[in-house]
Amino acid sequence: MNIDTLGIIAGNGSYPLALAKSARCAGVRRIVVTAFENETDAALATLVDDIEWMRVGQLGRMIRFFESRGVKEAIMAGQIAPGKLFDLRPDVKALLLLARLRRRNAESIFGAIGDELAKAGVRLLPATTFMEEHLAKAGVIAGPRLSRREAEDVRFGFGIAKEVSRLDIGQTVVVKGGTVLAVEGFDGTNATLLRGGALGRGESVAVKVSKPGQDLRFDVPVIGPATLDTAAEARIRVVAVEAGVTLVLDRERIAEQAARRKISVVGVDPAAEAPAG
Repeated sequence: MNIDTLGIIAGNGSYPLALAKSARCAGVRRIVVTAFENETDAALATLVDDIEWMRVGQLGRMIRFFESRGVKEAIMAGQIAPGKLFDLRPDVKALLLLARLRRRNAESIFGAIGDELAKAGVRLLPATTFMEEHLAKAGVIAGPRLSRREAEDVRFGFGIAKEVSRLDIGQTVVVKGGTVLAVEGFDGTNATLLRGGALGRGESVAVKVSKPGQDLRFDVPVIGPATLDTAAEARIRVVAVEAGVTLVLDRERIAEQAARRKISVVGVDPAAEAPAG
């Protein structure tokens, strides 16, 4: 993809940093970022050409900034902590956007933001753009091979997670022995891992999937070293993700963590609904 100037709407975690590096390697000459106070990693500023710090909810300011910098394509990368959405202080443009929405969830809000960007001449690209090499493949990604019981729980958890995500509740579940221990809600993935892990007592399996008909412009599944840190704290044995749509960041570090902590990280073929290998 031939892009001279790329805008990044940067949330938290390592995803925005990985995207900036990948875009630069792909030949993007200029990277312009809107970053959020107390959310975005400050290290991102060293990887980009222009960065504007703002509060969550300042939609008008974000659009004006991109327009002033000549941004025509942008990517959403990284999440906003769920609690920040309760502390949202929207500007006038964001208030008008929210007032038009009959349902207020991640998909509807981010979709409406994409529409507002499009009106300003900024096209929101799939969140996996420039990140294809980071997409999970089917099979063992890191750590030990699965036991038969773990493979059965991955298969079971995948089906449950797909149904939960279809209902727009969450995209992650924790299971053990064919029993659902935790389902992701508004509290997010890490809180779900901790809740489920506490009940699983060292034998639980976490499964993360995409929504059916996922809008790849935002909210794609992502795991990274922080996910493994939380899984280790929760004493989760397996972290399974949907192959082909889930971004796996910093694989070398994940491989080291998985080997040291004996956590299996696997990609699930959605066609087979079971881990390969």
